[in-house]
Order: sequence, then structure tokens, then C-alpha cells
Amino acid sequence: MSPVIGVLVLVALTVCLAAVVVVGVGAWSLESPGPTASFELEADGNDSSITIEHVAGDAIDVEALSVTIAVDGTELDAQPPIPFVGAKGFDGAPDGPFNAKSDSAWTAGERAGVSIANNSPTLAAGDSVTVTLTVDGRRVVTLETTAT
Repeated sequence: MSPVIGVLVLVALTVCLAAVVVVGVGAWSLESPGPTASFELEADGNDSSITIEHVAGDAIDVEALSVTIAVDGTELDAQPPIPFVGAKGFDGAPDGPFNAKSDSAWTAGERAGVSIANNSPTLAAGDSVTVTLTVDGRRVVTLETTAT
């Protein structure tokens, strides 16, 4: 009788262990990591422009890119709908890959920029500027500078 009980306990333990392994494997996320790249940020308070240079790393798909701009810790009322040509809160068409008429891949060595107009808060020399770039909801980088 005791060998039968031992076998049943071993089978029950094996089933429980298999269930734990299945749940653990199901919880793993095998998503590919987002792009890795380096950028430099410049802000000019005199003409209310922000320029970002892609210095090195993976190409960025501009179609999947979101840009969030904050001045002195306050996000702009209207954020740039990257890519675009003429948008509320921005003057004219953006430069480089942010322009809807350019290539959708932002590669190292390219500069992209926007001119803020009729937006709040305004950008002036001495203001702190923070720009966050996200691709498909994953933050790639947060850049900070002081407007000249």
C-alpha cells in the first residue's frame, strides 16, 4: 500500500511542478528591446526652436516616434505630432526627419527640429528644456538642456 501512495504523491508533485513551470514560462516576455541611440539637444530661446541630433546608434522609425517637450518642467499644451507638416503650436514645417515629407528612418548624423509658436509655455533664453523620445511606447531617451 505504501508504494502506491508514494507513486501517487510523486505524480501529484510532478503535475504541480509542471503547472508552475507553465505559468512561469507564460509570464516571460520575449519582446524585442527598443532601439538604442544617442542624441544631443539644442534649444534656442531667441527663435523658440528645438533641434535634436541623432549622434549614434540604431535608426529610429519616425512613424513610431513620439516626442514630448517640456519647458521649465511644464509640458507644452500642443505636442508635435511626429512626423508632420504644419501643426497647432508649431511654426511651419519641422526640419529633417520630423517633416512628413522626409524619409521615415532617422539615422545617425541627421538633425531634426521644430519651431514652437502659439504654444504654452513659451520658450525663452535661460529656460530649461526637456525632450523625451519614445518609440512604440518605450522611452528611448530623455534629453535636457538650457535654452540659449
